[in-house]
Order: sequence, then structure tokens, then C-alpha cells
Amino acid sequence: MSEKPMSEAQVAAFCLALPGAREDYKWGGIRVFSVAGNKMFAVMDLAGAGLSFKVADELFLGYCDRPGVRPAPYLARAKWVSMALPYPMGRTELTDLLKRSHQLVVRRLPKRTQVGLLLD
Repeated sequence: MSEKPMSEAQVAAFCLALPGAREDYKWGGIRVFSVAGNKMFAVMDLAGAGLSFKVADELFLGYCDRPGVRPAPYLARAKWVSMALPYPMGRTELTDLLKRSHQLVVRRLPKRTQVGLLLD
């Protein structure tokens, strides 16, 4: 990893800059980033795990094999991964994965809800 890892504040700012994203706190202080009301795409500090987010089904096992990345507590069956600080990947890779997580969630919404939320 040649790039400097992102901080929690940088990750939060990136998540909130995605189309339709909002932030709230659930389950006693867990920071949740969601779209379309309540569809989560990233979570901070779930079970002390740092950052958790959804990855494509076919990439899940590959990411879980990487150092510093593991199946997310409570969300692994939905193909979510988690990582502790400092995040084990650089800014470019992490922002790409967060953007993909957001888009994976958006693409499962009804077509009319997707308008204005799709990036491609």
C-alpha cells in the first residue's frame, strides 16, 4: 500500500458525499451511512470492527483472505467485510469499494428510487 490510509473523518466525509447518502446513529451509537432512507451501505464501529461495508458476492471471499480484512460481525451473510484502523488499503481502493457498496445497495432499490442515485 503506497497511499496513506484514510482517517475515520475522511471516510465519513466521502460516504456523505455519495448521492442521497445520509448518516445516523443506531444500536447505541453505531455510525450508519445509508441511502434511500434506511438502506445501509457502510457502518463504523459495529462490534468494535472499525469500518464495515458491502462487497460484491463474488469478491467477498477474496477480500476476507486479505490481511486486515475479515467478515463483518452480524453482516457477513450479506457479504459485508470489516477492517480496523488503520484501514489496510489506500485511499483509491477504499473509496472505490465504498462507492461500489453504495451502488450495490442503490441497484437493489426500485427503478424509480434509483433516479439520481446511480453514478454510472
